[in-house]
Amino acid sequence: MPFLRVALLMVFGVAAALAQRSSGPAKGILIVDGGGTSKAVVDEFVRLAGGQKAKIAVIPTGASSLRFGGDKTILNLDWPRSRPEWTIYEKHLRELFGAGAITILHTRDRAVANSEEFAEPLRTATGVFLGTGNAGRHAAAYLGTRTQTALKDLLDRGGVIMGSSAGSIILGSFIVRGRPDKPLLMARGHTQGFGFLENVAINPHLTSAKRDNELVNVCDENPFVLGLGLDDDVALLVRANRFDVIGKGGVAVYDNLPKEGAWYYWLKPGDSFDLAAWKRMP
Repeated sequence: MPFLRVALLMVFGVAAALAQRSSGPAKGILIVDGGGTSKAVVDEFVRLAGGQKAKIAVIPTGASSLRFGGDKTILNLDWPRSRPEWTIYEKHLRELFGAGAITILHTRDRAVANSEEFAEPLRTATGVFLGTGNAGRHAAAYLGTRTQTALKDLLDRGGVIMGSSAGSIILGSFIVRGRPDKPLLMARGHTQGFGFLENVAINPHLTSAKRDNELVNVCDENPFVLGLGLDDDVALLVRANRFDVIGKGGVAVYDNLPKEGAWYYWLKPGDSFDLAAWKRMP
């Protein structure tokens, strides 16, 4: 009898997990970009964040250094903010977003990230851009801090968060290549993301970096995780449990079921998807 009770609990537990599937934020909007950061996707982010009145916070912490602008200025993110490269970077961001108010938030110190002073600009921001690099750097600095809480609060008041490449990976509850010092697909102790996309793993630069089969392993070992692989210039526009594909390129869906000889199938721009049901929407 005890064995039967345990077996039934296991069955009901699996059924509950399957019924839950995946989910997006109850409020607010996510833009999950494949890494190309195309002008069309950036313009949509700015529009949704308030257009010319948008207040955008940029978090570049995923990178160790950045190269930007026509002259390919190099900025080491560990340089002090007094360096002129930071001013050039802010000017570059103003040109990229075309919005009035831009704030750069960056630290690698968790104590700083957990301070009200550091998180304060997020209290009034209408949009946040999480930059490229390595998702593990975002996680190491911000996971479980007041900064992460402030990001969630921004969504709860109807704000917009856009991630690009590593900034997209960290939006999921399961992150790939989450160890900054070692390029492991699944690094033990380094797979937890912000969870704004629950039971989801994001893999950007899918075709250009030849990552087509990587999420097959992730979803095989974690069957309750939905894998979404994104080409460079495509993005997901996520509202609650629905996302729409925008931009150019494809989105590969990994649900741990074989599809015509492959372990994934493709969505194209204009397609919509139900995260709760793991199904393409008609």
